[in-house]
Amino acid sequence: MKYRSVFDIIGPVMIGPSSSHTAGAARIGRIARSLFGRQPKWADISFYGSFAKTYRGHGTDVAIVGGLLDFDTFDERIINSVKIAKAAGMKIKFTEEDAVTDHPNTVRITTGDEKSELELVGISIGGGKVEIIELNGFELKLSGHHPAILVVHDDRFGAIAAVSKILAKHEINIGHMEVSRKEKGKQALMTIEVDQNIDDKVLKEVEQLQNITQVTKIVD
Repeated sequence: MKYRSVFDIIGPVMIGPSSSHTAGAARIGRIARSLFGRQPKWADISFYGSFAKTYRGHGTDVAIVGGLLDFDTFDERIINSVKIAKAAGMKIKFTEEDAVTDHPNTVRITTGDEKSELELVGISIGGGKVEIIELNGFELKLSGHHPAILVVHDDRFGAIAAVSKILAKHEINIGHMEVSRKEKGKQALMTIEVDQNIDDKVLKEVEQLQNITQVTKIVD
């Protein structure tokens, strides 16, 4: 496991009690909010493993909802996030799952509104660090600690090279990149973590490429 600074080892500035169960959960919720692009109208939140056993006592439930409301890990409103969400008209459902997962701190969030919905699976790996391991059925590995773009595209020759060429033209360095597909020749997903935030005009260039379906930005 790699850390960028001593503060990643100590843990983030946060509303307690646990960096794994609270800060990490808030970050997963906030990534879901960022990927969805707006405040959702509803959220079904399923906890697995240790999360399922201790989420009430450790505040994992309020942390996830706080993230969906775009609250940072240190935002004191997290404590009352469920009440705030309900007051805003967001419907929340929590489920304790019995299924065994690869990581004990696992949560599946399905969220949406009348226009669209999103489903992701995230894990809290310690010290407030997280990974998103599944998005709308695509396997991926997204830390949420770096600026990133997610590119849904048709699984065609040259699609990856075309996106990389645009990033190179704008002198944007790729720190990590993965490609996932559900089936050969169908849709695929590029997960690209970069060294700096990407301007919207660059995203528009990517969106205009042949075989590109959707482009989403995550800001560090």
